[in-house]
Amino acid sequence: MSADATSTSIREVIEARDRQFMETFRRGDAEGLAALYTTDGQAFPPNSEMASGAQAIQAVWQGAMDAGLKEARLEISEVEQHDDTAYEVGKYTLLGEGGQTADTGKYIVIWKQEGGQWKLHRDIWNSSRPAD
Repeated sequence: MSADATSTSIREVIEARDRQFMETFRRGDAEGLAALYTTDGQAFPPNSEMASGAQAIQAVWQGAMDAGLKEARLEISEVEQHDDTAYEVGKYTLLGEGGQTADTGKYIVIWKQEGGQWKLHRDIWNSSRPAD
């Protein structure tokens, strides 16, 4: 077990990591978001190619912010741990200027322990809204 999982449940650990993700997003810190992923992390944004590694993941989040997204809200539905990995299933809401809802959808994250911390390893999300 990692240091941040010794006295708390995996759900509590992932909830804390999600709060860190949301706060970092709210600050507009794409580089900080990329740092929350494992060294060989991958993001699978909708309608786009897979992003592998810190630079590509940072570019995904910078693109989202440049498109006007100001905040991401995450709501966990399920978390389960398997040794040094865990998965999270949940719903997201993306907000733009003035708190306007830009998108709602669902996601799955595979978390992995790296350097004694739980980090996003595989991150996929897609909209629950109908295609335009």
